[in-house]
Amino acid sequence: MNDATEAAERGSAGIPVIVFAALVVGALAGVGPALRYVQSGQVHLLHIVFSVFFATNLLICYWEACLYLARDRVQQRAQHWRKLHDETGASPAMAFLWWRIPLRRLLAPACWADAWAAYSHYDRSYLEHGSYGFNVDIANGFTSWIPTLILYVAYSTGLLPAVIAGIIGVMIFWQWVYVTSLYCISFRVAGRQELIRPRDMWLYVWGLNFIWIGVPLLGLAVSIRLILDGGYQVLGF
Repeated sequence: MNDATEAAERGSAGIPVIVFAALVVGALAGVGPALRYVQSGQVHLLHIVFSVFFATNLLICYWEACLYLARDRVQQRAQHWRKLHDETGASPAMAFLWWRIPLRRLLAPACWADAWAAYSHYDRSYLEHGSYGFNVDIANGFTSWIPTLILYVAYSTGLLPAVIAGIIGVMIFWQWVYVTSLYCISFRVAGRQELIRPRDMWLYVWGLNFIWIGVPLLGLAVSIRLILDGGYQVLGF
C-alpha cells in the first residue's frame, strides 16, 4: 500500500488505535472477573490486576508477532513517523495511538507494524533485526500467550491445581522480569537515552517497561504463595 492510499484511509472511517486497544483489553480482562462473580458472587482486586495484565499481554503478543511478520515494513514506515515528528513536533507514540485504522485492516500485520515503526523513534533497535529488543519481543509474542492463557484460566476458575499454576507462574513471571530488565539495561548501555528527550525516555521506555517488571514481581510473590499454600487463597478463592 502506497503513502497516498494510506493517507486516504487515515482520513476515512476507522477506529483510533487507543480506542481499539481499550476495547480489546477491556473485553478480554472482563471475562475472568465475570467468571469469578458467576462462580462465587465476588471479585478480588489481585485477580482484576492480573486479568488486565494478561489481557494486555495477549494484545501485545499479537503486535509482537506482527513485528516479525511485517518486519520489513517496520523499517519502511519508520521514516514516516520520524518525518511527522520533525515537521510537526508531534510525539510518534501519541500520533500512532490516535491513528485511525480502517475496520477491514484491524487484523493486518502490516497495519500493526506501525506500532513498532512509531516506537523506533524512541528505540532504533527495532529497526535492527539482530538486536536484543527486536528478537526478545518476537519471542514473547510467539510463546508467552500460551502460559498467559493458562494462568488467566487458572486464576479465574481454579480448575488447575494451585501448585501447577504456581510453577507455571514462577517460570513466566520471572522470564518477564529478567528479559525486561535486560532490555532496559541494553537500552542504557547502548546510550539510546541520549537520542531522545528525557520526558520521552521516562514515559515511553522506562514507564511502559516498568509494567512488565512491577506486575510480574507481584506475580512471582503470588505464584510462590500458590505453591506453598497449595490453594488459591491469595487470589480470594
